[in-house]
Amino acid sequence: MEAVAWSPPAPDARHRGLRVDCRRLDRLCQDALQHEAMAWPKPGLVTPVDSGSHSDMHIGTFFASIDALQGSFAMLALAGARSQPFAVLQAIGVEAERKMLLATCGINTHRGAIFNLGLLAAAAGRQEADSTLAGLSCGAVVARVWGADLASARRDAAASHGNLVFKRFAAGGARMEAATGFPTVYGIGLPALRRLLAAGHERETALIGTLLTLMEHLLDTNLLWRGGEAGLGFVRQAAADFNRAGGVDAPGWRDRLLALHRAFVERNLSPGGSADLMAASWAAHQLETFSFGD
Repeated sequence: MEAVAWSPPAPDARHRGLRVDCRRLDRLCQDALQHEAMAWPKPGLVTPVDSGSHSDMHIGTFFASIDALQGSFAMLALAGARSQPFAVLQAIGVEAERKMLLATCGINTHRGAIFNLGLLAAAAGRQEADSTLAGLSCGAVVARVWGADLASARRDAAASHGNLVFKRFAAGGARMEAATGFPTVYGIGLPALRRLLAAGHERETALIGTLLTLMEHLLDTNLLWRGGEAGLGFVRQAAADFNRAGGVDAPGWRDRLLALHRAFVERNLSPGGSADLMAASWAAHQLETFSFGD
């Protein structure tokens, strides 16, 4: 799609305050990406310890990408607050991807995260500007305001890994997750995260437990691309077995996850879609208490 030119509004008093709030939202999204990157162990995924099933990236690649994305989520939030059309959000997202790829020498570390967190940030901005959206989750705002555009974008999208998987396996993927209000985030990831935090787990452990819950339930197109239906089934069953054995509440859970990590690496499996939604679940949790003007 051809990029749409857009620039932020003139710096009057209200917009100066709004920009400050959008920068706070930007930090919230960047923190979610950093927490996801640093959590260990995560079967098949990049951590500070190793690169998992990825031969082309490491933790340094992730942090270079996160640094390059600084300001992108603020731009999306500001565009949402100004009720800009979906095409403008797409253009900002495309530019964020360009910065990511430049910082990582062409490696896709955060395309899914840019999409998910960018839409949630835009929804938070839109909610600030439109009182009729008060009381809705940011996911519900995405579905109400941009759901039709997202569903149409799926139909019209070019041949990417996700779209090829969609055609082959009829798996909805990130666009349909967003178009329907992020039901996996709000129905599975967020409740798991809150349960674990309420049980007294520290953030890292709660995020890992959330990841394994998402892995059990998500039709992760990253796994379908890497391992087909057999690979997806292997990961979902492994996660289900881990969760039914007590998950991160059970003694020795890290050792069990390290064994899973080795099995995933051997099979070249990486639950990247679940990791993206883990970060989105943390962001959604933080957005529940985020307020413009604080």
